[in-house]
Amino acid sequence: MASARPEFDPELRALLAEMPLMSELSPEAVEQMRRLASAPVDAFLVGRAVDRRELVIPALDGARLPMSIFSPGGAGRSAAAPCVYWIHGGGMVMGDRFSQIDIPLEWLDLFGAVVVSVDYRLAPEVTGTTLVDDCYQGLAWVAEHAGELGVDPARIVVAGASAGGGLAAGVTLMARDLGAPGVAAQMLICPMLDHRNVTTSSRQYSGGPGVWTREMNEYGWRSVLGDLAGGDVPVYVSPAAADDLSGLPTTYVDAGSAEVFRDEDVDYATRIWAAGGQAELHVWAGGFHGFDALYPEVRISVAARRARKDWLARVLDSASGAQAPPASAVVPERVLRSPC
Repeated sequence: MASARPEFDPELRALLAEMPLMSELSPEAVEQMRRLASAPVDAFLVGRAVDRRELVIPALDGARLPMSIFSPGGAGRSAAAPCVYWIHGGGMVMGDRFSQIDIPLEWLDLFGAVVVSVDYRLAPEVTGTTLVDDCYQGLAWVAEHAGELGVDPARIVVAGASAGGGLAAGVTLMARDLGAPGVAAQMLICPMLDHRNVTTSSRQYSGGPGVWTREMNEYGWRSVLGDLAGGDVPVYVSPAAADDLSGLPTTYVDAGSAEVFRDEDVDYATRIWAAGGQAELHVWAGGFHGFDALYPEVRISVAARRARKDWLARVLDSASGAQAPPASAVVPERVLRSPC
């Protein structure tokens, strides 16, 4: 274990001491975590005026992808709503469309946003671009059905946490390269962006138990990459490998100072700026991976969620006068594959 590394926030450290942690993942551990980790979505809907719709859409290869749509309930809306297209975390090997769903549901409350969450298929049962292709197909469906959903196609925000943040970045790159659907902004929460796992922060959080360690990260990437290696890894799967980060929508990136993904996330925001793009970056001192999802009530988590809320309010306000993309440009006939 690296001896020099940022310490945890004191409140988080006390809570983490009571949490069972591990150092590495195995197929058996992942299977157990999949069984135990299904999010109790109904508990998050209690007391909220929400209309919920469940449906299934076809994946690129014809597989069935469940998707959940949460819309503000109550009286009919007079104007099209913003949309948050949510992609869940779980290291690309676990989780479901209800994982971390409390985060975007706050934005439904605050902004009247329609929240759409997709159940992309998990590694290692599928590998390569399949996960990001699934997420793109869900986004394309939302854009095609914006009128039916009561969504303003000029205010679709792609957002995700951890693996979902990495997939959100990949989907946004794909939408840029295909020319559609239009994405107003991307919110990347402690995103899993780089299969190479070579940064200082990845080495600092190695060799001991944690919420998400270097060894766990290696397991997740091995699972999703399968036989791919080196230059064969598509940039939509590992967005940090993309040479060109120009032309992306305004971006929010955050991470904890005490987590594996810190340096790759900082680098991604820095490279967006270098390409002339706009990004807002927050590194929360003492935050471990996923701290605000695990412990939303502590002070650092409240601050992190408030910062995202304030950013999203500005983004949605500035996008409200944007021109929607023409219907003919919304969905390409098929998903293009990434250059290596």
